[in-house]
Amino acid sequence: MHGKELSFNNIIDLNAALEIVKEFEEPAATIIKHTNPCGTAIALSLKQAYIDALDCDRLSAFESIVGFNRTVDMEVAKTILEEADFVECIIAPSYDAKAKEALRQKKNLRLLEVKHFGAKVTAFDRDLKKVVGGLLIQDRDLARIKEADIKIVTKAKPAKDQMRSLSFGWVVAKHVKSNAIVLCQGTKTVGVGAGQMSRVDSVAIACQKAGPRAKGSCLASDAFFPKEDGIEQAAKAGVKAIIQPGGSIRDEEVIKTADKLGIAMAFTGIRHFKH
Repeated sequence: MHGKELSFNNIIDLNAALEIVKEFEEPAATIIKHTNPCGTAIALSLKQAYIDALDCDRLSAFESIVGFNRTVDMEVAKTILEEADFVECIIAPSYDAKAKEALRQKKNLRLLEVKHFGAKVTAFDRDLKKVVGGLLIQDRDLARIKEADIKIVTKAKPAKDQMRSLSFGWVVAKHVKSNAIVLCQGTKTVGVGAGQMSRVDSVAIACQKAGPRAKGSCLASDAFFPKEDGIEQAAKAGVKAIIQPGGSIRDEEVIKTADKLGIAMAFTGIRHFKH
């Protein structure tokens, strides 16, 4: 609806933002850099969700793509203009007239409105990747987990609020490049470790990003922990509960380490592994 022409990378990032916010029934906001969410949150209001998402990692949010799953009103538009250093694009189901007018004052800010937001896609609903000589095609990662599907494997059991936080983190981790680690407080991310070659490095980055907010947080991992070092790293930062698929040949050692460190751990039996 407004702004300069979209680049190839803009469209890829906009798609990433859209796919994340479509996951949630509650007001949701996400901030994308290089297809990874540097902050995602759900809240009672869209404004609060945006502020919570932005607070996860304000440094990385510079020149970002912002996604919403509700109409952007003037209150949200004003918050974006006041709080964000620089936003490349915004994607949302719709904008009210005053919000649209305010955001259009930014000459180069791209505004995208998604008609039929959340409508079920029936054609080409597959994940495609180009390789030299052709395409790889597979089913999309659309599996949902219910609390009843989650298996608690440690002596310590997650509290009710921790289960909600773990479930939220599990959904966000699906959209983070593997190896993916997401730290959450409530229903907002406080640290994201993405795309590292070792899982323990992703844990370290997520904890570094979170800083003191890692204390008491919940951690979601897109795939199993191959050994105990990631659990030890998380405990050192103050993580209290972990959700992961399980399935490692060293699950028993990982569970014992979590028990020793007083961390609650849940297995989903499903991995994400976004590449």
